[in-house]
Amino acid sequence: MSEVLHEVLPTRERLLAAAQELIEDGGYAAASVVAIAERAGVATGTLYRHFDSKEELFVELFRAVSSREERTMRTAAAEMPAESPAADRIAEVLVTFAERALRNPRLAWALIAEPVDPLVDAERLAYRERYAQLIGEALAAGIASGELPAQDVRLTAAALVGGCGEALVGPLSPTRADRRPRDEAIVAALETFVRRAVGAP
Repeated sequence: MSEVLHEVLPTRERLLAAAQELIEDGGYAAASVVAIAERAGVATGTLYRHFDSKEELFVELFRAVSSREERTMRTAAAEMPAESPAADRIAEVLVTFAERALRNPRLAWALIAEPVDPLVDAERLAYRERYAQLIGEALAAGIASGELPAQDVRLTAAALVGGCGEALVGPLSPTRADRRPRDEAIVAALETFVRRAVGAP
């Protein structure tokens, strides 16, 4: 962590920033209490003055990072022209998610699929539900306007969230293969999948 962060950020924020850096480098397993404290430039016991446990720190960090990702996806949809087709809005949300995941795959793995403490996993489920709700809103609007065929909105939204997550960071993801496609090709293929999945003409 830079000296500037040491000087500017309060201790609690330094601990959260240090934990995020460690998770981005090596996942949750790399973010031990000792490593977090050392990266933040504080004594190990200091962490427990700000958080009851390492798991509580992880929950707060996960909540902050996932909320930022959700805001980014909502902004991407909101900034589209009002007359944009529903399929375009859904694709924009998922393409934004994919592009950000590909830019920071280690953090994406931590947010989506890495085995974690049950407290963090509960937060992950809440994030996935909000993400599916965002897609479901655009899908329902498209069905109501006649742009998209009738379908089970919750099921399709859940399938898109799960399918895109698996394609980006899961064990079957081409991003984990020796001959990984270029990021642009992955994003383009996901966009095609999304449009076909929602029944876009």
